[in-house]
Amino acid sequence: MQQADTFHSLRWISACYFFFFAILGVLVPYLGVFFEHRGFEAQEIGFLLAILMATRIIAPNVWAMVADKTGMRGQLVKLGAGCSAVAFLSFFYHGGFVYLAISLSIYTFFWNAILAQLEVITLETLGENTSKYGKIRSFGSVGYLVFVVSVGFGISYFGTEILPFVGLGLFLCLLGCSLSLPNTRVMVDKLTSVEPLKIDKGIFWFLVSALLLQMSAGPFYGFFVLYLKQVGYSESTAGVYVALGVLAEIVMFMFAPRLMGRYGVKTLLVVSVGFSAVRWLLMAFCVGNMFWLGVSQLLHAFTFGLVHAASIQFVHQKFDIRHRSKGQALYASLSFGVGGALGTWLCGFIWGDGSQAWLSWAVAAACAGLSMLAVLCIPNLNSSNPKTANA
Repeated sequence: MQQADTFHSLRWISACYFFFFAILGVLVPYLGVFFEHRGFEAQEIGFLLAILMATRIIAPNVWAMVADKTGMRGQLVKLGAGCSAVAFLSFFYHGGFVYLAISLSIYTFFWNAILAQLEVITLETLGENTSKYGKIRSFGSVGYLVFVVSVGFGISYFGTEILPFVGLGLFLCLLGCSLSLPNTRVMVDKLTSVEPLKIDKGIFWFLVSALLLQMSAGPFYGFFVLYLKQVGYSESTAGVYVALGVLAEIVMFMFAPRLMGRYGVKTLLVVSVGFSAVRWLLMAFCVGNMFWLGVSQLLHAFTFGLVHAASIQFVHQKFDIRHRSKGQALYASLSFGVGGALGTWLCGFIWGDGSQAWLSWAVAAACAGLSMLAVLCIPNLNSSNPKTANA
């Protein structure tokens, strides 16, 4: 019976990943084009996209404190999905810069309640079988893949104003799937004194590395499609290239448990971040060549796939059940929040009229290089638990 309940929960968790990342597949590559179509300049677009990242600095930690104190993680995913869908309705109105800045702040505050709690629910549902995390998480990559391609072709035919319609539909699907998540609370023994959250040397350098790596990804998350359009590619072609990267990410998720068991988290982080620096250099100087553009997208397997799988395992092992939501939220807020916001804002500032777009990618490569140095400062890590190592 317990095994059947676990299978049922994992099925709906997989569906939540699918629609959560399908939404990202609609918004992350194309929101910059959407804002450009509504008349905003590069610096304004960079600032608006930075809001998406910046709210991850505070919001996940607020929700994590609530989750760790109440144990109501499934309920918070449902609340976040429902309120995000309502807030997203504001995208249908053609408001100005201030209106969209406020709209994005409200929508993303609730949106950021979802992923960290979903990660914790997944790993706690899997128990000792954490090697299956990659398989569950790959459903999110599939959702991203399907919609980044289909919406790219959709924009080419119907224009950017299809984004609010597609996005709202996906939000409602996410809400529907989240309703099937268990409402059980994670019980923490309140009689046992809870030690405060401690940041040791390994966690510190890991967080510094994650921040710098996500900072390096700012041009990709905010301006990739605009950059390809500037070079001469269409939105549909850009969508295919994004999908190529996600496909490589899915394959990497399948192999990540074995790689971590064989080589260890630190080695894989060094290699992945190093490949990220190479990737951004290819974007800076070889984007006009379709072959090298394809190679740069295949390196997404390392820039996101392997880095994320290793990072989630690192955080899960470093924080006990009393601080698990806080650990995931801290990782999300400092990397995708601080790092992502700084990277996107800086890219918008450097971008200007587009004539210096290549410089954004060169700066991104430098950030990735610094991230690799931070990884090298992390003390040697345990590769994984036995279940993961033998996967």
